[in-house]
Amino acid sequence: MDLMIQLSTGGNSAHLYEQIYDYIKSEIKGGKLTRGEKLPSTRILAQNLQVSRATVDLAYGQLVSEGYLESRPGSGYYVGNVRELYGLDGIRRQPVEEEPVREDYDIDFSTAAVDMEQFPFSTWRKINRSLLSQDNASLFSLGDPQGDMSLRKTIADYLHSSRGANLSPKQLIVGAGNEYLLLLLEKILGDKRHIALESPTYRKAFLSFQSFGFEISAIPMDSQGMRVDELEKSGAQIAYVMPAHQYPTGIVMPIGRRQELLSWANDEEDRYIIEDDHDSEFRYKGKPIPCLQSIDSGGKVIYIGTFSKAIAPAIRVSYLALPEPLLTVYREHFRFFSSTVPRMDQSTLQQFLVEGHFERHLNRMRKCYRAKHDFLLQQLKPFRRQFIIGGENAGTFLTLTARDGRSQEELVAAAAAQKIKVYPMDVQGNSSETVLIGYGGLNLEQIEQGVSALKKAFLL
Repeated sequence: MDLMIQLSTGGNSAHLYEQIYDYIKSEIKGGKLTRGEKLPSTRILAQNLQVSRATVDLAYGQLVSEGYLESRPGSGYYVGNVRELYGLDGIRRQPVEEEPVREDYDIDFSTAAVDMEQFPFSTWRKINRSLLSQDNASLFSLGDPQGDMSLRKTIADYLHSSRGANLSPKQLIVGAGNEYLLLLLEKILGDKRHIALESPTYRKAFLSFQSFGFEISAIPMDSQGMRVDELEKSGAQIAYVMPAHQYPTGIVMPIGRRQELLSWANDEEDRYIIEDDHDSEFRYKGKPIPCLQSIDSGGKVIYIGTFSKAIAPAIRVSYLALPEPLLTVYREHFRFFSSTVPRMDQSTLQQFLVEGHFERHLNRMRKCYRAKHDFLLQQLKPFRRQFIIGGENAGTFLTLTARDGRSQEELVAAAAAQKIKVYPMDVQGNSSETVLIGYGGLNLEQIEQGVSALKKAFLL
């Protein structure tokens, strides 16, 4: 079929990719593209639109990640079923009834929200204006595909001082969000297509790897994280883990399990570990735990992080650190991908970091989130007889597990009846008795109001 996309010329590659993405998404949502309908190949669409194939790849990749399209290896791209829920257990698709959209929640315990009242808008605006006043034409050029070297050096220094990471700026690739970096990593990994994920895991990561056509194994966890004995049995070449604060369980992987994981990776040449360090900045008991990459002497850890949680979701600056063998593959075959972060944004973030604004902001946010964390725990004391509280002392969410076996669906529905939104821990179709309670975007009054309503909903 043909796609009648009218592109606005004069934009950069990121702008063109967004236009293609927006058009196809709107056609699917509007019912003009129906489930199972085949789309043009990336090569043909790129020729028709007179854009690079990489631009179409990015648009299709994002649509696959969000579930609007399905990638069928050897066949092409097809319109997906947006009402489907993907399952880790056996990698099965499970149709579910579509929930009615309700926007009348009094309190939303979102795990993704951040406290934007603390963001130093005036400082960010001042830096941005200063850069614009310099008439620096280079800020409007494409720049280095990996991101500006000055920013990469600053990020490397920050990761070394804060997380103990041992990496050089040349290993870093800066991109607009983790989804883009995972899409790029899929190209770099090539035929290494059997990946092990913690179960439960971060849904967007699962959907991304599934869209790449990877064989996926769901590895059970114990109190220390991914079980390495089960990982060994799976036959996977890659393990995707969140050692600092696993989402959604909140488990912090201890040093012994980390060493087991590295031993597994070092046993065979083509094994790698993807370490997603998504919210490691926020730890409220003791010092931050060094990242897994910091004890990796064999070049087995692929490190990925983001500023979205520490600064603001709209910043959309993430970074990927590649071990030397994969860095060589990237430079030989994929360095033609232009950076997806505008140089103006890179320079603004660079100044925000080197002038000490980020460190001061981070200290404020740690203090802010720690106060919310402690207040929420205090409010949840009456729940301890009927619930197990987990995920303490790190991140911006806690877990509530029903001791009486009530399912996550029952708990979510009971909270919704009180106009409170909580989140199921496992969205891959497996059974769970746990819900997530996020507090990052709420003030103390809202937390108190929300917990008061949850008492009516949850306590028997």
